[in-house]
Amino acid sequence: MGDYYTAQQGVSMLPYILFGLIALISWIVQANLKRKFAKYSKIPMPNGMTGADIATRMLRDNGINDVNVISTGGQLTDHYNPLNKTVNLSEPVYAMNSVAAAAVAAHECGHAVQHATSYAWLQMRSKLVPVVSFASKWVQWVLLAGIILLQSFPGLLLFGIILFAFTTIFSFVTLPVEIDASKRALAWLSNSGITNNQTHKPAEGALKAAAYTYVVAALGSLATLFYYLMLFLGRRD
Repeated sequence: MGDYYTAQQGVSMLPYILFGLIALISWIVQANLKRKFAKYSKIPMPNGMTGADIATRMLRDNGINDVNVISTGGQLTDHYNPLNKTVNLSEPVYAMNSVAAAAVAAHECGHAVQHATSYAWLQMRSKLVPVVSFASKWVQWVLLAGIILLQSFPGLLLFGIILFAFTTIFSFVTLPVEIDASKRALAWLSNSGITNNQTHKPAEGALKAAAYTYVVAALGSLATLFYYLMLFLGRRD
């Protein structure tokens, strides 16, 4: 009997151990990302091009003429918006001449190229956006209510788990989208002669560091989903 309860306690502690490990890894990855971007932001591009210049050039070289490059506030707020076809670069990236700015700008344009070429994973992620937007808005409240009413109305927690599962799926679908955008960016930077032997490796390092944050986020979402599933399946214990 004692061994049984010890085993049960070990199983119940597993999600918390996973959370702790992922939180630690996330902190390390974020710290590494900030360190690399700070380092590579001090390395100027030999051609003197800013992030905005890089983005404009990459779009033009890929025959994309209906996407605008604009500046947006904040740091690490860079993104491509397929709805209004804009490459949004944070103020430091937009105006800065550095390896980090070039890498980020090219990466976001990689998403624009994906959009223009109907990249399958991007299309799949776009189709998930309405569902994930709905799920993200309500999932925390449904899960909270589901935990409170677990014994009397377990179906509510199950519904919350299904909603959360969509956000987890979205996190994993995002991975190939981000990795492919970085590959497109690095290939263009090299083939167009924007980066050279001294600047290409740092650009690659910056994008790899950014990619790791998406991997950790996906694993964290999966661990959280696993926790709620354990809670639901163990409701009768």
